[in-house]
Formats: sequence, C-alpha cells, structure tokens
Amino acid sequence: MSYPPRLYTGSSGERSAWVTPGDREPDLVYPNGNRVHYVARGEATGGLFGLYRWEFAGPPSGPGAHFHRTMSESFYVLDGTVTIYDGNAWVKARSGDFLHVPPGGLHGFRNEDGPATMLLHFAPGAPREPYFEGLARPGGVAAMTDDERDAFMAQHDNVWVEE
Repeated sequence: MSYPPRLYTGSSGERSAWVTPGDREPDLVYPNGNRVHYVARGEATGGLFGLYRWEFAGPPSGPGAHFHRTMSESFYVLDGTVTIYDGNAWVKARSGDFLHVPPGGLHGFRNEDGPATMLLHFAPGAPREPYFEGLARPGGVAAMTDDERDAFMAQHDNVWVEE
C-alpha cells in the first residue's frame, strides 16, 4: 500500500485546523434520551470522513442489520457495552473494541446492557446529520408511510436486510 494522491499541494502549510470541544451540548437528543455529538461533519472535513459520538441513554435502541453502498462505517466503543452485528453474529463490544465495516458490509448496533458511548466514523464523509435528525423526529420512521420510509432510507444509503 502506498500513500494516496496529495490533497494539499502548497509548500508552507496553512493554518486550517479546527477544534470541536468535547464538553459542548449534544447536537441532537432523541426522545429516548440518546445524545449525538457531531464531532466532525463530512462537509467540515472536505468529504474525507464524518465522526460522531453516540451516547446511548440506557433503553435498548439501535438499527438492525443493514449495509451502505457508498461508505464505510467504523465503531469504537468508549464506555459501556454495545452489541454490534458483524455480518455473522451479534457480539458484545466493550470499551476499546473497534469494528470496521467496508462498503457493502453487513452490520448493525444496539445497546442491550444499559448506557454506553461510542464513536461512529463514516468514510467518505456522507451527510449523515439529516438521517440522524430524521430518525429523531416525532414518531421517527414509524410515522412515515412505506413509500416515505423507502425513499428516506434510499436517500441516506441504508439498505436493510434480514439477519
């Protein structure tokens, strides 16, 4: 493997770094208490990646088996236990555990063991915020018609499968 093509061609560098404070309020709070922090939006990284801190409040929640055609997704558990579907089985991931899912890879996640926190990383940096926000609307996808739900999932590159 070699380095990818240059993304910066200048000779002296530039002052372009930015910081997202870890102690700021969440960008999104779900009705069940889950909190989402938009650590690095895809638009802020020039489309290279998106990074989100997901804080499960406690009640079991999370998506079942699905895949994405346009992006990879990675999970890094910071605290607690997150049950992650790796395409073969649901496994208990604990603090320090990491799972990478290439495009097309089957996966899912949920908290079954109380509060937990993890990082979600998408590459390239797709606009996941409208997807998360759509799920947080009153009633979420359950309030959508079948056609609305199908269009919403297709727009956000979520393809659901049977386990």
